[in-house]
Amino acid sequence: MSHLTGDPKRHDLSSFEDSITGSCLCGSITITIHDNLFTKPRGHLCHCENCRKATGSIAAANLTIEGDKVKIKDRNHTLKCFADRATGSGDPVYRWFCAVDGNPILSKSDAMPGLVTISMGMMPVIPQPEMEGFAAHKHTWFKSPDGVKSYAMMRTGELMDE
Repeated sequence: MSHLTGDPKRHDLSSFEDSITGSCLCGSITITIHDNLFTKPRGHLCHCENCRKATGSIAAANLTIEGDKVKIKDRNHTLKCFADRATGSGDPVYRWFCAVDGNPILSKSDAMPGLVTISMGMMPVIPQPEMEGFAAHKHTWFKSPDGVKSYAMMRTGELMDE
């Protein structure tokens, strides 16, 4: 039964040297990232309220990457978009999700042309994050992973003291 739990430790990371593929819960949508994500810490945790709501979790595990490195297959045409306009910047974040199971897939923002932010929870293995955004909004009991840069708000802004 352990194969049903999705144990990330059962994967040999060398099998993801060229790409990694994940899917939504129902399997209708698959997403492949054509890049090696396991040579160094990659991606980020986001503690903003909108990402917490979109993922239903304490923080979102995301990876922002060039859009041309990402391929999406929508077998049953269940990929839908929500324009999230309740952002601090006023710029909408377009959040794609599976209309059958609600699984978040990716998001895009006009503020980051050419880039997409992948919801990494659907991948068989998630790389260790290199940073966290909106760390000023994380829950007091949340312990950040060792070595992660903590940005108070946006992940290009002010760093918080460790």
